[in-house]
Formats: sequence, structure tokens, C-alpha cells
Amino acid sequence: MPLPTPDLPWFLPPDRELSRLIAGFDWPSTPLGPIEGWPSALHHALALMLRSEAPMMLLMGDQGVMLYNDAYRSVAGLRHPQVLGRSVLEGWPEVADFNREVLATVRAGGTLSYRDQHVVLNRTGEPEDVWLHLDYSPLADDHGAVAGVFVLVKETTQRVAVAQRLSIAQRAGGVGTFEWFPETGRLEVSDEYRCIWGLPAEGPVTDAMLIALLHPDDRHQVATRRLDQANPLDYAEYRRVDAQTGEVRWIARRGEVVTHASRARRRYLGIAMDITDRKLAEDAVRASERRWRALFEQMHEGFFIGEVCRDADGAVVDVTMSELNPAFERQTGIPVAEASGRRLRDIVPDIGDDVIERCAAVVDGGRSEEFEVRLASLGDRWYEVRVRSVGDDRFGALFVDISSRKAAEAELATLAATLQEHVAQRTSELLRTQDALRQSQKMEAIGNLTGGVAHDFNNLLQVISGNLQLLGEDVAGNDRARRRVSNAMAGVARGSKLAAQLLAFGRRQPLAPKVVNIGRFIRGMDDLLRRTLGEAIEIETVVAGGLWNTLIDPGNIENALLNLAINARDAMEGQGRLTIEASNAWLDTNYVDAHDEVNAGQYVLLAVTDTGHGIEPGIVDKVFEPFFTTKPEGRGTGLGLSMVYGFVKQSGGHIKVYSEPGQGTTVKLYLPRTTQSEDVVVDVDSGPVTGGSETILVAEDDDAVRETVVAMLADLGYRVLKARDAESALTIVDSGIPIDLLFTDVVMPGPLKSTGLARKACERLPGMAVLFTSGYTENSIVHAGRLDEGVELLSKPYTRETLARKLRQVFLAQAQRNAAAPAPTAAAAAARLPRNVRVLVVEDDWLVRTTVVEMLQLRGHEVREAADGPRALELLAERPADLVICDIGLPGMSGTELVEHARESFPELRVIYATGHAYAIGVAGDPRTAVLTKPYGSEALAEAIAKLFPSAP
Repeated sequence: MPLPTPDLPWFLPPDRELSRLIAGFDWPSTPLGPIEGWPSALHHALALMLRSEAPMMLLMGDQGVMLYNDAYRSVAGLRHPQVLGRSVLEGWPEVADFNREVLATVRAGGTLSYRDQHVVLNRTGEPEDVWLHLDYSPLADDHGAVAGVFVLVKETTQRVAVAQRLSIAQRAGGVGTFEWFPETGRLEVSDEYRCIWGLPAEGPVTDAMLIALLHPDDRHQVATRRLDQANPLDYAEYRRVDAQTGEVRWIARRGEVVTHASRARRRYLGIAMDITDRKLAEDAVRASERRWRALFEQMHEGFFIGEVCRDADGAVVDVTMSELNPAFERQTGIPVAEASGRRLRDIVPDIGDDVIERCAAVVDGGRSEEFEVRLASLGDRWYEVRVRSVGDDRFGALFVDISSRKAAEAELATLAATLQEHVAQRTSELLRTQDALRQSQKMEAIGNLTGGVAHDFNNLLQVISGNLQLLGEDVAGNDRARRRVSNAMAGVARGSKLAAQLLAFGRRQPLAPKVVNIGRFIRGMDDLLRRTLGEAIEIETVVAGGLWNTLIDPGNIENALLNLAINARDAMEGQGRLTIEASNAWLDTNYVDAHDEVNAGQYVLLAVTDTGHGIEPGIVDKVFEPFFTTKPEGRGTGLGLSMVYGFVKQSGGHIKVYSEPGQGTTVKLYLPRTTQSEDVVVDVDSGPVTGGSETILVAEDDDAVRETVVAMLADLGYRVLKARDAESALTIVDSGIPIDLLFTDVVMPGPLKSTGLARKACERLPGMAVLFTSGYTENSIVHAGRLDEGVELLSKPYTRETLARKLRQVFLAQAQRNAAAPAPTAAAAAARLPRNVRVLVVEDDWLVRTTVVEMLQLRGHEVREAADGPRALELLAERPADLVICDIGLPGMSGTELVEHARESFPELRVIYATGHAYAIGVAGDPRTAVLTKPYGSEALAEAIAKLFPSAP
């Protein structure tokens, strides 16, 4: 250390500019006074500060008089040396408030430390942003009191600027930095690193925290499991899973292990990047490649990449094939492995020079070519080829076998030569088809019309018939009235027959086919035919041996044969010969092609031939139309043959008329053959007319028909329930009332149809029988013109006797089915159900209210009913009740309000709340109260009452 010069005190080193400035400063004019009077503590502080290379400063006294060293000059800038000896508040007025706080804190004995403290200083002539490390400590005088503030200053502006630029670059590039301390698991991370990982802006970061965010399949790549490797931070890719949203982000990590010779500890430094977009792009590329590869391999057209082969002069002489798709082999018959990498002329020796020239033109001209080529070596096939340049003497070729098209073109050319002949033939076929179509459409339209008319007519007849029969019971003993009723019933019968004929023609009648041997069937009708036709008609029956069976409705085939016989009698004017023949027949494709609505196959032929006057050729095609007749006016309805036609067509058969004027007519019925054994036909329309005591639910939308049927059933002794539609009927079924038979119309309004009603009702009451009725069946229980298996149908209109017999038949069949099924076990709690409880039912829906009342009455309870709360209170005031069953959502006064008022007068009143909601809001639970959720049945209601009245008899 150099010796101090005589003109400077010992504590001012002579080699420092600030020593000379301090020695020559006018200190007596400052609060510090002459330098000779400064305390020894200040001398020692100055000796330390002036000899330091780090920026330091002393702030002496209350005003913070500034003393600093040479290193501080860079911090002071242009303020040096003016700030020497001045108060820090005056020397740096722009940060006066900050320094005032520092002086107050440190002179009180405290210390302060700031890192990267941002201040705005005017040290270059204009304000600038400056970042500093600042450390403030108290300086004691010779007596131990705080005389000043010792300040250590380090400017970090440049480092902060670099860090800011790095942070901006990291954010722009999506790169976050980190240093990992495996001993503790702690990480020091950049803001961008937190952003990439989705971490909070503040707070500690640990390796365990990050591992918990990773997909379980990626956790094996974390550095904590690779500490035995030279670089645990080698490149890795992770999936980061958001536990809240399930979002998956891809993060790439790369790091290095830094080792210093002077340090025993290794540093683990690295970066992280969000590579989600890149991974999505890679996935999209892979998916696109898979799609194109699948398209390439599945495409119908053959494909290959060709590379031209040139001679020494550069002329194209051949093509080498590569990248062949599977369709190449399908189109050419040449295996891909055999053709790949070989020249085209080697594979297809007869390829023409023109094809090679076209390929050369594509490659040299950079254009596309499309042409057709015929190759004898490949089975004399024609190919359509499209060629496009792909650069570097290469092209793509797409080709497809068009041999079939070329053959069709050749055939078309041949056809063009005979076009006129084909046009005439086609026109003739088209006219015949159009005629057949018009006839079919006309017959279908007439059938729809007659079917609809018959439906409404049958409903009317049912009302008339039912009321006439009921009236017949009322006028018993009055012969004159009974004759009139009998005459009216005869008219109903004729109307019913007319409706049946209309339905038959419209193919709307329900058929119940049986396996019938037509030969035995005809012989069984012999007496009937002879009585009907009279003795002047000679009847001859011819039945071929080995006659097949047919699947046909016996009643309808009997009517058909009888109608044909009567028409024949009228055509022969009461005398002649009627021949009935039965034989096996086969209709081939030639016959089928010439006729409409007939299928080729085996049939049983029933032919009826007369020797009458025949039919004129111009009207033969009209004989099946309803109301058309060749008989004189008043001699026929014109519905006989219409009925036969509709019945045969509905049965899957065919009918044909052959007639010559003056010679006679033959009507041939082709009935479908069956290989099943013959059925025994039983007459179910005979036997006594009896009623019963069972309960029958009638579902009928026509009010008049419903009331008539209900009256007829009641007259027969049955207990009758009624509903105007299927949904109402199902509500009655759900009520739990015992029902023995559901009697429902087939055609019902509303979303629930009759078949759905029958199915749901039988699910709820397995032992219940079902009987359908209709004047028009549509297709709900009839398919392919036949009743579905196990379905019982009573066609409208029907008589009281027919209804009675059909009901007993259905009840008998159901009883047999029930006997075969296991009997249900009776509920053990049935004996405990209470009887004779006085009940008030409060329900605004009349259908629900009526059903609940009937359920309770069947159990022997005394029941009254009300539609709202005020009326219920009136009834309770007139006569008390043991139990109130009420809906919660009543109009005006709610159910809970009603009960609250009622219990003011009758505290022990039992209540059952019936609600359609999942929760009974506002209902307090106690032993006097129960809740039933709609819909509920009779058993559930009885159980609820039993719980409220455990001691009831």
C-alpha cells in the first residue's frame, strides 16, 4: 500500500479521484463541518469505501449528505461531482421519496436490501430506466449512535435488459428455461416455462408437481427415473393432461448436465417447449398418409409410376414400372411382385410404339394424355389410360378395364341397325304395361274406396243391429213390433253381406286360412249347390287324383264357389250343365310374364264352367269391377265376381275368365298350394247363446257403437267397463280393477294403437283375453291378408248371438291357456287389507278420479269425490271421513293446504297424497300421512290404506 501523502489525511487514499475531491471540498459549509472534526468511525468508513472497486456511498446526517467512491461515478453519470457533499434528497430529486424512506428506516437502526430495483434517473440529460441492487446499513459514530447510512450499489440494468430480451424471445419462440435441483426436487423456472406447463405465476415448482400432471404412460421418461444415466435431461416428449378439462398438451424437454471443475455439485439446466401443434400436424399427416394409402390400395383403377428409359440419343424406348397398387393385378392379371421394377415391354410384349410415344410426350412436354388401348396379350382387353407427368422423367398412369363398355358399345352399334324393330317391340310392351298399370291402379282405387265405405257402413250397421236386438228384448210379447224388428234385422243382414262383398273386393277382409283339400270341400257342398241351383241344372264334379292341399279361408272359398255357381245358373237361364273341376296346376314364367299380379309356381286349380250365353270380348276385362253386371236391371248387384276376385288376390292366388259368346264361360281360380296336412274345419257359429258374469273392458272410439256394445254385453250379464280410446283403456287397466277380457276396436285414434293397448294390457294382466272387432282391419292384426297367429277377431256388424258365441269361445280358449300356465301366488298381505273405510277422493282429473273411486268401491269402501279443495271441505263439513286421497297440484287450493285446513277440525284424519312428481314437495311425514306416486294400481292403493289403518277389520 502506498504511504499517505502529507497533504491528505490517512483515510483518503491519494490514488483516488474522490480522495482529492473530498479533501478539497468546502465541508464547513455542510452539516458535516470541517473534515478535521469528523468522527473516527467516519474516517474508517471512508478508508474502506474509497479503496473498494464496488460502487459505494455514505449518506451522513439527517439530510443524507453524500460521500461516494470512484466506482460510484458510473452510477452518478453527469451528476458527478455536483452531488458530492449534497443531500441525497437534492442530488437525486427524482427519487427523493424513495431515499427519504430509506433514511428514516436505516437511521432508526434498520437495514434494507433491494434486488433489481427499478428507478428512473436523470443522469445523462434525460430520464432513463435503471435497475439496481441496493443494500443499506446503519453507520455508527464513536458513541454508537447512528450517524449515517452505508450504501452498497450494483447496477444491473444491462443484465435485466438481457433477461427481458431473453424472456421475450422465450415467449415468442415458446421456449421456457429451468434449473433442476434433484437433491430437493425444486426447480427454478422462467415465466414462459410456467406458461407452457400451465403453472401459477407465483409459488414453488417441484418435480413431483410436474410428474403428477403427466400422462401415466409418459412418466417413465422423467429425469427422476434417469439419474443413473449420463444425461437424465436428454430429449423427451410428454403429454401434459389437464385434470379439470381433460385437455392434452404435448411438451418437449431438452437439457444438459453442467459440471465445473471448481464445484463438486452438478447443475441440471434445460428448456421446455409446447409441441402440441407440431404433434397435431404430425398426426394429421399420418392420418392423411393412411387415408391416401387406403385409397391407393382400395381404388378400383390400376395405377403405377413409370420412369422412361432412353437410348444413347435421348429417345424414349421403354418404361420402367414401380409403386404399383393392388388394383394393377386385378385389372391386368399380372402379379404386382412380378411387374414391379421391370420394363413395360418385358411384361406386355405387344405394347404398341404409340403408347411409348404418348408417355414420352407426357414427360417431355409436362402435359397429360388420355387414350384407349387394346392388348391381346392380356386376354384381348380394352383399357382406358390417363397419364400425367410427375417430373424427373417420371409419370403416373391410371388405367381401368373398359372391355365391358366396349362390348356394350359394339352391341349398341348392332342394336342401332335394328332400332326401328326394337322401338316397335318396346312400344308394344310399354302400351301393354301401361294398360295393365291403369287397370291395376283403377282396381286399387276402387278397392280403397269400397273398403273405406264398408268400414263406416259396418259401424252404422253395428249401431243399428245392436239397438234392434236390444229393442227386440224390450218388445217381447208384441208380435207386430217383433215382426218389424225382424224385418229390420233382415235388412241389416243384407247390408252386412253387401259390406262383406265390398271388403272382399278391396282385399280388406280378415282371412283365417286353413289347410283345405278342395276335392273333399267341393263334395261337401254338393247338396247345398243342388238346392241352390235347382233340378234343371246338371252338376258335374271332376276331381283329379293326387290333388294337392291349399291354404285358404274355408268360409270365403265356399262363398266364392256359390257365387260362381249362381252366376252360371243365371247365365244358363235356369237350365244347362255346370262343371266344377279341381286339379293341380303349374304356372310357368311364360304365363306369369303375360299376366299381372301372379307368381310362378304350383297351384290348386278350381274351374267352374257353364253352358250359358257367354260374355262379349269387349267386356270380359270389366267383369271383376264392383257393381258391373251383365244381368238385367234388378237381377244382380254386380258384386259377386268382385268378391271372388278380391278374395283370390288377397289369398295370394290368381283368377282368369275364358268365355265365348253362345258357348259358355269358364272361371279358373288358381289357389296357392301348401304341403301342410289338412285341417279339421269346425263350425263355431252353432251352439247355444249364453252370457256370463265376467268383467269386459270395451275400447271403442265411436260413441254410438260403444254404447250399443255396452248395452248388449250388459244384457248378456257381463260386468262392463268402457273407454273412448286406447290410452283411457290402459289407465283403467293400470287401476288394478280385475278385467277378464279386452274388447277393442282395431282402428283407434291417438298415439297408442289397439295392438299396443292389447300388448301392454296383457303384460299387466297376463291371464286376460283379447278380442278385436272392426269393419276394416287395415294391417295392424292382418298381414298378407291373414289374421296374425293367436289373434281373435269379430267382424262388424255382428249380432247379439254371434257376439255371445264368440265371447264364450274366446273365454274357453283363454281358460285353456291359463290352465297350462303356472298359477300366480296370491299376495300374503291381501287378508290384511282394510274394509269399510270412509274415503274422500279429491282429484281434478275426472278420469283419474272416476278410476280411483271405482277401485275403492270394489274393495268395499264408502267413497265420496270432489274436484277441488273448497268442495272437499264442504263435504267434510257435511260428514267426516276417515281418509282423504288428494292430488298435491289441485287448482286454486293445493292438496297440502286442503289437508292443513281439514286437520284443524279433524286432527286424526288420515291422508294419502297422490302425485305425478318424483318428490312430494311440502308434505310432512308422520304416521297419519302416506304418499303414492302416479300411476299406481289397486294393490298399491290397498297397501297404502292398510299401513294407515293397521287395525281396520
